Amino acid sequence: MGPWLNRTFFSLTAAVCAATVSANAAPFTSAVPFVGCAADGQTGPSSAPKKPAKMPRVVGSGASTLAYYASNELGVLAPRGWHCFGLYGSNGSVLIVTPEEHGQDLFNPLPGLTGSAVQLSLSVGDTSGRFEAAEVAARLFPSRKKFVEGVMAEGIEPRSSFHFGSFPTDTVRRYGDDVVEFETPANKSGMGTKSRLAPGGDPIKGLAMMTSENDLVMLVVRLPKDQRDLATTIMDSTRQAKRSSKAE
Repeated sequence: MGPWLNRTFFSLTAAVCAATVSANAAPFTSAVPFVGCAADGQTGPSSAPKKPAKMPRVVGSGASTLAYYASNELGVLAPRGWHCFGLYGSNGSVLIVTPEEHGQDLFNPLPGLTGSAVQLSLSVGDTSGRFEAAEVAARLFPSRKKFVEGVMAEGIEPRSSFHFGSFPTDTVRRYGDDVVEFETPANKSGMGTKSRLAPGGDPIKGLAMMTSENDLVMLVVRLPKDQRDLATTIMDSTRQAKRSSKAE
């Protein structure tokens, strides 16, 4: 699996739990159920983890409709009753949660998922994950231009793979140099489809974050209209995980 799993920020299974409790320490928080996710990758299949000692607590109506899904690498909130599967390698890891079951078919990113899905991914900036991290950084993080140019200068990926500036149809909102929220409209390609999600009939909301080590964590959320308000809670819990890890 590699040493990147020991990086503090990406102990997301624990960090999201702790951060959600801290961020929502107001009254009327509720626990959410745990769903362990099997995964497959560089060293073969891995079984679903056991329930962690700390579990997220969610404010409001989302608590009754969300669950916490976790592989041995990553964890994320998503609607209850869905299915999950993880992929991992030296470049990073991916956790995908969908209404329908998936497994090893997710190794092939094409043709992509056109329906509802929640995907959390980690691209490690000092491994082959740097290519994906640099492609996203070029689009969303101007302060990482030196990192992007360094990856381009290697000549391994064609320079045409890197585009500076956000997708024209995306809406982008910045929270400092290292945290960006975005939305890709329905039936459009954009940052939301730089994932296992293909264009579909609902918009994709997303969150991208960079660490000091040029690791990229990216969350994309596509929900049906009657569940779309849950996207804010899902993204907030992941954003709070980064804040929590910085404070440690």
